[in-house]
Amino acid sequence: VGSVYAANTVGAIFGSILTAVVFIPTFGTQQTQRLLIGIVILAALVSLAIEFKEGGKLQLRAKGAMALLTLGFGIWMASTVIPIPSLLIGYGHNAANRYWDHGEFLFWGEGINSSMAVSEVRPGVRNYHNAGKVQASSEPQDMRLQRMLGHMTTLLPERADSVLVIGCGAGVTAGAVSIGPNVQKVTIAEIERKVPEFVAKYFGEHNYNVVDNPKVHINIDDARHFLISTEETFDAITSDPFDPWVKGAATLYTKEFWELARSKLNPGGVITVFVQLYESTEAAVKSEVATFLDVFPNGAVFSNTYYGSGYDVVMVGSVEPLTIDVDAIEQRLASPEYAQVRQSLSEIGFNSALQLFSTFAGRKDEFAGWLADAQINRDRNLRLQYLAGLGANYYIQDQIHRNMIQDRRYPEGMFVGNPSTLAALRALIESGIW
Repeated sequence: VGSVYAANTVGAIFGSILTAVVFIPTFGTQQTQRLLIGIVILAALVSLAIEFKEGGKLQLRAKGAMALLTLGFGIWMASTVIPIPSLLIGYGHNAANRYWDHGEFLFWGEGINSSMAVSEVRPGVRNYHNAGKVQASSEPQDMRLQRMLGHMTTLLPERADSVLVIGCGAGVTAGAVSIGPNVQKVTIAEIERKVPEFVAKYFGEHNYNVVDNPKVHINIDDARHFLISTEETFDAITSDPFDPWVKGAATLYTKEFWELARSKLNPGGVITVFVQLYESTEAAVKSEVATFLDVFPNGAVFSNTYYGSGYDVVMVGSVEPLTIDVDAIEQRLASPEYAQVRQSLSEIGFNSALQLFSTFAGRKDEFAGWLADAQINRDRNLRLQYLAGLGANYYIQDQIHRNMIQDRRYPEGMFVGNPSTLAALRALIESGIW
């Protein structure tokens, strides 16, 4: 009994590893299930053909009819296994709700860490799906956020020679980073090999073909492991992870993770991160903002609105006090070498640095009242994962945003530049016209 139990345990260990790490990423779930059926049928045929006699001797026995019946049954069973539906990969538990409204799936695949898909909802508009939902898209509101995230990462620090991008996804944020003329090296830490290999190519028009850019280096690694193990430091880091209720994603929002990221910043460096307001609760958003500002007390938050309503935000952190020279950035954007960056920003509605920074939403002081009951997300409790999970189907983003900015005011000392420029920026921020 002990030998049988041990063999079963060892088989379960090796079987699960082979299935998850080798078979499914290589052959897909459909062929893997067929393979498992084949193994079971083979075991049945061996059992039919071999008989143990006294003394432990083996003896072959003729069971031709039963063997043919077993083999036929196995072939029939294998033929009934259908492929994993692209709709299920794309929308997970919401697949039934999107049956009549999902567009055309151009690609879907299964990897070691996640399953991903690309769909086209209408000509020129594509969605990147992972973890059973849309994680990025070429919709205007998403393009605006993704490019805000990328361009702020390279425009805010005085130098941004080396930039780390956490999460490849559709590659739009990494692409915005890569076209910065002062950027010499872009490192992308992506946990799933198939994302940059297949998915990002479907967004080449929107991500400036970032995967094929010679100054872009892709590391297939968990972001935390990469930061812990690398000796490299960066002028800027940007992070665009999954929804925090997705398995493992909340670990990229903990206080310990931000402390690790801060330790990898060069002097004068900045870090930016995306925080969604949709499909979330206010308690979850508070936890994300409070945890980040606990590590980066000099940080600031900028809003991405959609038709005037709150949608998501970009958090910016730095070790030193955050100072943004609006005129200097405007001069850079006006120079010929920044023409592509200027064009990229204009495509998402920002025709000047003034308009970009008018999206200022607040700093730690302005958020003090709003964050009074915020819960810090730490490695030892992963509180955010539970808070976010409660809001997976909530769409109260505008109300969350309104509560966030209720005490918003012009940030004295953060912006510098010509008095007329600062006066115009103050007017825009105080009026709330974004």
